[in-house]
Amino acid sequence: MPVQLTSEDARQSLSSHIATRGEEIRAKFGPHIGWRELLQILEDREAVRYPCEIVFSAEKLNPGEFAYPMCKGEKPEDGFTIYVHPVFKLQLEEVPGLVLYHLVVVNYGDFATSDDAEAFGAAVLGMTKDEYYDNLCSLADQTGCSSGEGCDCGC
Repeated sequence: MPVQLTSEDARQSLSSHIATRGEEIRAKFGPHIGWRELLQILEDREAVRYPCEIVFSAEKLNPGEFAYPMCKGEKPEDGFTIYVHPVFKLQLEEVPGLVLYHLVVVNYGDFATSDDAEAFGAAVLGMTKDEYYDNLCSLADQTGCSSGEGCDCGC
């Protein structure tokens, strides 16, 4: 009798795959993932499916957002611009955590959830998911967002 997989089975499989990819990226580029390593990760098509560039600008960000990936054209193959809040231009050591969160959307599209993004970023950086989440919330606060006051940081 054939096994029927549910959408929840697919969801769990994707989540597991995303966390494993994060661990593989850490093994390849780590253990420390800083600005230079982030740029190498962005150039590696095994790690990031589509070309990405980082732009420090709040122009395309909603209030409280620390970063956002925007497709450059009609299809993902056209590449992405990852807008990062300009407050982080002088804090390059913090940018990898911000960008890694959004690379899940670049790689997996709308199928990926915020939970997947947290698992991926935490795996790449060698943190627990809770540590990574707390760090993101702390960084989001630097954009003028106070958690719980209408920000889009997910905190």
